[in-house]
Amino acid sequence: MTWSDFYLGSFLVGFGLSALALLAGCVHLHLPHLHLQHGIHVPHPAQSGAGPRGVELSWFNFGTIAAFLAWFGGTGYLLEHYYRVWFVAALGVSILSGIGAASVVFWFVARVLLAREAALDPVDYEMVGVLGRLSIPIRAGGTGELVYSQEGTRRVSGARSEDGVPIPKGAEVMVTRYERGIAYVRPWQDPAEEWEMKR
Repeated sequence: MTWSDFYLGSFLVGFGLSALALLAGCVHLHLPHLHLQHGIHVPHPAQSGAGPRGVELSWFNFGTIAAFLAWFGGTGYLLEHYYRVWFVAALGVSILSGIGAASVVFWFVARVLLAREAALDPVDYEMVGVLGRLSIPIRAGGTGELVYSQEGTRRVSGARSEDGVPIPKGAEVMVTRYERGIAYVRPWQDPAEEWEMKR
């Protein structure tokens, strides 16, 4: 086996892994994955006063390994087979080429594909304490519709009055409990105004 064969094999494996990734993405094929802890934390800007959050991205992932192998093998094969470059120089240039390609793939994934991703936190989806407005009024003992904003997205939910009294359309309400897809609400009043009224 010559070095040209080794480089060609590396190229074919890297290209094959890339093709497999494309195929798996197109047909939603789920493959087992390798999770290595050596990576970087991709930070994201804070939203709604929360601290910065992000996702953990490993340096060694399927995409970077496939890119490294394809470019390492392709460059090495061209230098060794066609240009007859000295072995050490061909190996060094091939390694640099593979690292460069893997870096480009890693940068693209971290800065473009994962730019708006964030780690999920169950507290962000807690309904109790959410403020919103009624888009459909709540009749006595009936159900209306609550419109609220959560995680930067406008959402809707069925709503009932906490104590069974009617609440008009457009009223600002606060969720006191959430059960089986229904938000139980009460009219919301600014705590400072409430305190002034009690005085």
